[in-house]
Amino acid sequence: MHLKPDMESFRCDYCRSVYLPQQNDEGVRVLDEAVGEACPICNIPLVNAAIARERIDYCTGCHGMLISMGTFQSLVDELPHASGAGTLVPPQADKDDLRRKIGCPRCHHPMDAHFYAGPGNVIIDSCETCNRIWLDRGELLRIARAADGTLPDIAPLPGDPGLDVLPNRLDQSNLVEGARMIDSIVSLIRS
Repeated sequence: MHLKPDMESFRCDYCRSVYLPQQNDEGVRVLDEAVGEACPICNIPLVNAAIARERIDYCTGCHGMLISMGTFQSLVDELPHASGAGTLVPPQADKDDLRRKIGCPRCHHPMDAHFYAGPGNVIIDSCETCNRIWLDRGELLRIARAADGTLPDIAPLPGDPGLDVLPNRLDQSNLVEGARMIDSIVSLIRS
């Protein structure tokens, strides 16, 4: 059996049987095929793995992940829907992680430690040269399950004007408009 490119399973060329490894508690299927790079944290070989049908490089020791930036964005978009898990209120990030200096497993240049710009309260390490992100254990799920500004679905009461135009997502582009709508709804409720 060998691993086919862009698959999360093994297939036997002789009998065509398929082996699909179990997911771990983070939803990662460890495929155990070495990728030729070492973990920047514990220095053991990284292996192929898959999460939400996306291939990543994975450390079986510290459970860190090396992910291309394009794959990372796909996973952040996909995981909240695939996991079925509720929203997580993330703990405070450890600011000491900002001072940590690790080398990129691919090019060995120092990675930049910085706060992830989205939800999750996570400090990530990125390599602009290789277009890769290093995530420590649990950070991907913290990002994916963090509150994202989505308002809960509201079932309007009969005769309530304006609830059907309330935006489902408040972000920078419609934050002011959303605040005005909320103010008008509060005014309607009070009157």
